[in-house]
Amino acid sequence: MPIVANDLKTYLSGGVGNSDPNLSLGGVRSTTLWAGGVLHDLWDVVSGAENAASDTEFRAIYVRNEHATLTALSVVVYVSAETAGGASLAIALAGEAVNVAMETVANENTAPVGETFSTPTTLATGLAIGDLAPNAFRGLWLRRTTANTAALANDGGTLTFSFDTEA
Repeated sequence: MPIVANDLKTYLSGGVGNSDPNLSLGGVRSTTLWAGGVLHDLWDVVSGAENAASDTEFRAIYVRNEHATLTALSVVVYVSAETAGGASLAIALAGEAVNVAMETVANENTAPVGETFSTPTTLATGLAIGDLAPNAFRGLWLRRTTANTAALANDGGTLTFSFDTEA
């Protein structure tokens, strides 16, 4: 059976049993899936004080190939959509290698050490994760920055993963 998009899964970080997205701050991969697509499923509501202060917060997730036998080739991640006028989203590959737990940051306002954040918006400019063998995973950092803008009811962004397959 060929590898399909649903074979790539995203997980919270923060320890094997962590199910709280607010504690997805690096460390060991959780067994809790992060499916995305639901408002406030990774970050809390931005308060007025956070918005006025141009608050920056971080989250760490893992992408994992769950196909039983096939490698996801040349995996790339990018921000395919973002709500204009709201908080901005940026991403960075974890500095750790494939199948290695990410560093843990002290709290959601602490940046990981050494990662370079950007907002690639196309496949061509996306971040190259590389090949993910069956059950292999790689860490990804996300950064949300507010900019003292007007309140938006559905502010958010969309991460897209792309890859090739042999079958």
